[in-house]
Amino acid sequence: MKILILCTGNSCRSQMAHGFLQSFDPTITVCSAGTEASGKLNQKAVVVMQEAGIDISHHTSDSVEIYLGEAWDYVITVCGGANESCPAFLGKVEHRLHMGFDDPSHVTGSEEFIRSEFLRVRDEIKDQFFEFYLKNIKN
Repeated sequence: MKILILCTGNSCRSQMAHGFLQSFDPTITVCSAGTEASGKLNQKAVVVMQEAGIDISHHTSDSVEIYLGEAWDYVITVCGGANESCPAFLGKVEHRLHMGFDDPSHVTGSEEFIRSEFLRVRDEIKDQFFEFYLKNIKN
């Protein structure tokens, strides 16, 4: 089973989804990428994932270009907000899904509020990807 998780920057939401999905089943191949990969992970995402018991600090922020020649069982986009466009993947894909999440890296306000948004989005990603895993992979 091969799953590619796509976002624009590949620094936050797609990385969290990648970490959770891999933690549910280490035997599946999970990769994440972005159409405009930032080249680095969002450190707040790394911290909140560590608090959930998942280390994504070794992940890399990769361009979707490196995955275009591969076949995928699932390609899942995770872009959220109404003003944000999700990338399209033109490679060989069995199933395309979209699970939209707000981008906590764009949140402004106090550190406490920003942190609460990272936690909220992290937990939403965990819940939706666990549901996806139970319905589509585990059985």
